[in-house]
Amino acid sequence: MSFFAILFALLIEQVRPLARDNPIHALLRTWARWANTNFDAGRPQHGWIAWALAVLLPSLGAVAVHWLLLLFAGWPFAVLWSVAVLYVTLGFRQFSHHFTGIRDALDAGDEPLARQRLAQWQQVDASELPRREIVRHVIEYSVLAAHRHVFGVLAWFSVLAALGLGPGGAVFYRMAEFVSRYWGQPRAGMQPTSPALRDAARRAWRAVDWLPARATALAFAVVGSFEEAIDCWRNYAQRFPDDNDGVILAATSGAVNVRLGGESLKSVEAGPQGLSMEPGAPLPAIESTPGREPELGHLRIIVGLVWRSVVLWMVLLALLTLARLIG
Repeated sequence: MSFFAILFALLIEQVRPLARDNPIHALLRTWARWANTNFDAGRPQHGWIAWALAVLLPSLGAVAVHWLLLLFAGWPFAVLWSVAVLYVTLGFRQFSHHFTGIRDALDAGDEPLARQRLAQWQQVDASELPRREIVRHVIEYSVLAAHRHVFGVLAWFSVLAALGLGPGGAVFYRMAEFVSRYWGQPRAGMQPTSPALRDAARRAWRAVDWLPARATALAFAVVGSFEEAIDCWRNYAQRFPDDNDGVILAATSGAVNVRLGGESLKSVEAGPQGLSMEPGAPLPAIESTPGREPELGHLRIIVGLVWRSVVLWMVLLALLTLARLIG
């Protein structure tokens, strides 16, 4: 029933998106701070213990609730639980307002407002960006956000749900992404994270995201220009600072024939910021991919690419669901 859980979660999220300052996300931030404060003693093993507590316990809790509902309430309640978890972990509306605001500002010819909104979104210095570079950065950040908020969640949820683990995969993926980002940034009132903890969270995130990143890149290739996407993936993915992000961005570049890569923006607080969205990480020069210079029309093309990929995922899940029902 994964197909129906995902479908209902996406529909609900489009009608009533989750507020940015919601109690669930606040609870997760508190949980991450608790794990950091109580288990980060600076050694590698402590970093992995803190990561396991922060990521695996919520995931196991989601699985346990799923099994209890199956045993004592029936599968409809288990499906409702999956819908509720996916509503929190999955969705475009958690980031799309940034994309829409910047696109509308560029449509109106208000480049200073577009720079301001991009700077607010990524906490970067965008004051000197020309118009085409604004578009390029919006494409890059939006594609990565779509992967982390939608396609990566779909991949982990679908695989673990097929194994009988309910929505545990969705929680696992989003928590792994969240702690790698949250612990990588200095925050007021929070104990500084040790290098060991940051390294553990970063390495775990790269492993967790390895397969979903390639599934997203393959989906973009299928619904875009396949040969160009695969060629760009093979020849340019390794030139981005993060391997998983590079696969997605290179495939996107080939799929829609747009130049991506180049100068990265600088965080207003922490120095150079790479496409991996880990502030403070030093970033080497990135060689641009081939393709047309980014234009405003590419933003609409990217929206179409993402939605066609969602349809592809849903068709595949529908076919698998139908096959299970018939079998």
